[in-house]
Amino acid sequence: MRHRHASLAPIRLPILLLLLASLAACSSLAPRDPLRIDLAGIEPLPGQGLEMRFAVQLRVQNPNDAALDYDGVALDLEVNGQPLASGVSDQRGEIPRFGEALVSVPVTISAFSVMRQTWGLGLYQLGQGLPYRLKGKFASGLFGTQRFSDSGTLTWPEPPTAP
Repeated sequence: MRHRHASLAPIRLPILLLLLASLAACSSLAPRDPLRIDLAGIEPLPGQGLEMRFAVQLRVQNPNDAALDYDGVALDLEVNGQPLASGVSDQRGEIPRFGEALVSVPVTISAFSVMRQTWGLGLYQLGQGLPYRLKGKFASGLFGTQRFSDSGTLTWPEPPTAP
């Protein structure tokens, strides 16, 4: 009997370590509150050919009690139900716990997207709102990716009338 327990000793340590590692992994899968994303600005960038490029500034608020370390950002913008711009960035950063950060993502608008939007705006009236949808993700490892989306209406005021 003594010999049998001695042969199991080298197996117990790896099993115990595996159990502890799996418990730690499960605790990292706790649900997180969604990030809050606001469009903070758009700055023109040099384009090439028929494309237009912009740096989209996002104000990202993290309402969670743990910081979000990210290693890459992807972004898609739809206006009036049609894709308009998309972009990716391999930048790294951190959104602090219960904090915020400004993140810049370069996006491209193709000539085809501009034509599609122009065609769709044929029925648009000044003062009428255009629905938009912003969606994307902050990459952060195998289980840490944080997806986000935001939607609303872009409304341009009507031009003033002459007195």
